[in-house]
Amino acid sequence: MTLPAAVLFDLDGTLLDSEDLWWEAECRVVGGWGGEWTREDQAHCLGGPLERVTVYMAERTSAPHTPEAIGEELLAAMEGLLRAGDLSWRPGALELLTACRAGHVPTALVSASHRRLLDAVADAVADHPGIPDPAFDVTLAGDEVDEGKPHPEPYLRAADLLGVPIAECIVIEDSPTGVASGQASGAYVLAVPHIVAIPAHPRRHVVSTLDGVTLDDLRHWASLRG
Repeated sequence: MTLPAAVLFDLDGTLLDSEDLWWEAECRVVGGWGGEWTREDQAHCLGGPLERVTVYMAERTSAPHTPEAIGEELLAAMEGLLRAGDLSWRPGALELLTACRAGHVPTALVSASHRRLLDAVADAVADHPGIPDPAFDVTLAGDEVDEGKPHPEPYLRAADLLGVPIAECIVIEDSPTGVASGQASGAYVLAVPHIVAIPAHPRRHVVSTLDGVTLDDLRHWASLRG
């Protein structure tokens, strides 16, 4: 089998520069209760899953709502923002995704975001020139697994759906939570820290940006799995 057997992409902060959108959605929701949301709060919640974020929001703000109700507010706010504007790609992300598709390397989108947000992104990606349709062979949302990141289930499920060994896949992630999920699954992880620093580690390569990263680079790093 030619390595990598598949490339499994995270969404927020890895493919899309969506953390500012999440920040805006979080501030809208918390501000609607008269509360305050800080960048430190955002960094604490980086990588999700939504259930952990909403419990934290309820505890941090003394919100007059259940975490489930907070989650519905947050999803509605985020979906509206995604559908209202153009997607902002992280540097090099679109080029790397396109190279994977052109090189016939299977791809998956594995996100802590719920299906309604992945569908909003998929609709926008489908309209983007130069990206083959579909852009991903498999998409897996946070509300479609029993255990979200940092548990390995999301990446194990994605590899299973693709029919490839997880140990021969590369996971691309920007957050400590996502990196932990990828490494626990047995994949080789390419970490692209965005808001929170991620140190080097065996079976992990850390880059400051995907800009300039090629399919040959992925093949080389996949060969280093141990």
